[in-house]
Amino acid sequence: MLSSTPLTLDNIRSTLTTKSLGQQFHLHQELASTNSEALLLAHAGTPHGTVVVAEQQSAGRGRQTRHWHSPPHVNIYCSIVIRGIGPALKLSEWLAWVPLVSALAAAEAIRTTTSVEVSLKWPNDLLFHNRKVGGILCESAHIASDIPIVVIGIGLNVNMTADSFPEDLRQTATSLYAISHKLIDRNKLISQLLLELEVVLDELGNQGSRRLRRVYISHCHTIGRHIRLFHCKSAPCPPPPEHTYCLSSIYVLRMSYIYDE
Repeated sequence: MLSSTPLTLDNIRSTLTTKSLGQQFHLHQELASTNSEALLLAHAGTPHGTVVVAEQQSAGRGRQTRHWHSPPHVNIYCSIVIRGIGPALKLSEWLAWVPLVSALAAAEAIRTTTSVEVSLKWPNDLLFHNRKVGGILCESAHIASDIPIVVIGIGLNVNMTADSFPEDLRQTATSLYAISHKLIDRNKLISQLLLELEVVLDELGNQGSRRLRRVYISHCHTIGRHIRLFHCKSAPCPPPPEHTYCLSSIYVLRMSYIYDE
């Protein structure tokens, strides 16, 4: 495993230029899950833009409760509390689009910081040559309030070497270091990620999805490919097979909004 520069609040804040995201910042050495911690903070009334980052997760999770491999001191595990939706969208549209524009923001932050161009696999993965570099997991906080709350979880494989992935992931996952052969400054990448996320969420909330839809389509790896859908009548829905999507989930809504002109 490579020796990666530790994450520190001072280093992150030294390049942070956001207006709201990251103004309240919780940095941990280890958490079970940054999303779980952010949801707890959301229920406790933490303000919009609160960020939770951990150097390591013991129970990181992806879509449909799949395990997210989270080794220490090399990657980014980050969750952001978002309150409100802006005037341009209905709640259902906001919930459908937040994961998609979050992926766009992550891709732009990666491009700006590392010059690596990644593509987006609908609904929530970032890919490089068909290998996963990162993923998005958005969860709603069910709080008795008129203001909707979403926690955006972002996991990025940053400074892992190819041989440090578990055997079952080596053919399907990669890292920014493995792609670029350069150690990536994770502090700077987090700052850029929060800036790009703030920009796209502001546009989505105030101007709607028209321009963002075009940008997403231009980056989307899934456009023109066949996907498998299944309809699940049980609750909660069991995890579907890889590359399969549940017809009863919000993911189908996301795809419909992409093409809804």
